[in-house]
Amino acid sequence: MTNQETTHCLITGGAGFLGINLIRYLLQKNWAITSFDKAGFKFDDVVDSINVVRGDVRDRERLSEAMNGVDIVVHTAAALPLDKRSDIFSTEVEGTRNVLEAAFTAGVKRVIHISSTAVYGIPDHHPLVEGDRLEGVGAYGEAKILAEEVCLEYRKRGFCVPILRPKSFVGPERLGVFALLYEWALEGHNFPLLGRGNNKYQLLDVEDLCDAIYLAATVDSDRANDTFNVGAMEFESLATDFQAVLDEAGHGKHIRRLPAGPAIAVLKLLERLGLSPLYKWIYETADKESFVSIDKAVDQLGFHPKFSNEEALRRNFDWYRANESRFHNTSGTSHTVPWRQGALRMAKIFF
Repeated sequence: MTNQETTHCLITGGAGFLGINLIRYLLQKNWAITSFDKAGFKFDDVVDSINVVRGDVRDRERLSEAMNGVDIVVHTAAALPLDKRSDIFSTEVEGTRNVLEAAFTAGVKRVIHISSTAVYGIPDHHPLVEGDRLEGVGAYGEAKILAEEVCLEYRKRGFCVPILRPKSFVGPERLGVFALLYEWALEGHNFPLLGRGNNKYQLLDVEDLCDAIYLAATVDSDRANDTFNVGAMEFESLATDFQAVLDEAGHGKHIRRLPAGPAIAVLKLLERLGLSPLYKWIYETADKESFVSIDKAVDQLGFHPKFSNEEALRRNFDWYRANESRFHNTSGTSHTVPWRQGALRMAKIFF
């Protein structure tokens, strides 16, 4: 594809963390943008520059109406692991089918599907490559696998459907579980990590993810119509990368390591009682290696991430510190608000 004419991109989940970052990114490319999201659009800096459609991806008729004149769809809309199992499957699987069918019928050129490395489950080797066995952990991981299967159905019908599997990504507007680290760092607490903390754990800056999406939307379809891992090129252990945030906060605080077994048992109980926002995939992978090969994205898409783990986390923390007053007395389950800490808030007194 070329940009000789204005490209019109519809972004499902446009009111979310990835959505708003991608909107800002693509506006700089002079693309026309439609945001499609069931949530209200709250970003005043761009709202007058885009078309905002309020709708749920489970509503195929509403989607079909929004597809008029669209060239590219980026499908980021998803239920989150903290949502109800039924909502996760209906949004992830049937919602993805609705997006693809509406786009296919409307003559959209390609749909970029944002999946997740959660499809690999808890791996037994590294680095993970795109052809490795898929085994989702919990409803979210299971539904992401099924959503990818829907994408493959449409590829067989001749549709160009790049699938991106990003690592956990951070950057401006990202809160969610990372708000725990940033809040504790800003207030001058040490921060606990499960296990020894020396496990290599790859993250991703949202700007690098936007680069990957743009490449998947613009390179030749024979190279783009595939499945790609996306992650940072440079990353260290969680202890090293999280310590960089504590250092940036300037209180002289440090990572504190907790024995993994007892800590996981406590977190399981707290999750069951509804007293912690941390779910199985987080606490059962936090003390393990977790990184993927991005060679395929480098070779086929020309992807070259700019930010290391440490740079991405510090950039996100600097944004959090500058905007912290906005988050007082707000919480929820999306990535754009702090998660309710529950019993974890009381744990601060020990750190």
